[in-house]
Amino acid sequence: MELFRPTGLHELLLVLQSELAAWPPRLPEQPIFYPVLNLGYAVQIARDWNTKSEARVGYVTRFEIDDAYASRFERRVVGGRQHEEIWVPAHQLDELNRHLHGPIRVVDAFFGEEFRGMLPTVGALRGKDAREQLRILARQYSHSSMDFHGEVTMNRDVVFLHLPFWQQLDSSTLDLAAPKDDVLAAVRRIWVDAFPALPLPDVTS
Repeated sequence: MELFRPTGLHELLLVLQSELAAWPPRLPEQPIFYPVLNLGYAVQIARDWNTKSEARVGYVTRFEIDDAYASRFERRVVGGRQHEEIWVPAHQLDELNRHLHGPIRVVDAFFGEEFRGMLPTVGALRGKDAREQLRILARQYSHSSMDFHGEVTMNRDVVFLHLPFWQQLDSSTLDLAAPKDDVLAAVRRIWVDAFPALPLPDVTS
């Protein structure tokens, strides 16, 4: 069964740190894990709700689990007919993770106007917000392929989380040392070589 889950910055970071192989444990006040059954519903939540969270971002993820296993869980319609979810008790989330087929993928992303992103703690990107990170990467790309390669691999979490933002960002608002499309294409080449088992976000917005 193909399922979708709108998620925020922190949860997606934990998913990435599992090598895109598992959903993190629920918090004590979160007794249910509820993925949704269609992309449109996930997009609606990510765009209209997650972007109003503190991090100002909503990601849409897609993943697959065994049909037979999925049938164990109750389906709930929580609004219109398209608002269909399955409800997984928090204590069964580890078992659900064992039934995942392939990596959890990011298929869309939405950003609020105040989005700053994750602030790295190492490298040239240290302490910089998402906009400034792209400016620094463009400068490294233009001047030192070695520094650029090292920055992308050193700060892989930031690159993964912010790539959709950089894709959507109007580069005319930045003074980039190299064309944005060239910089992001180079980021993807480095990623595929360094982290071949981890698909980068493939957004449509």
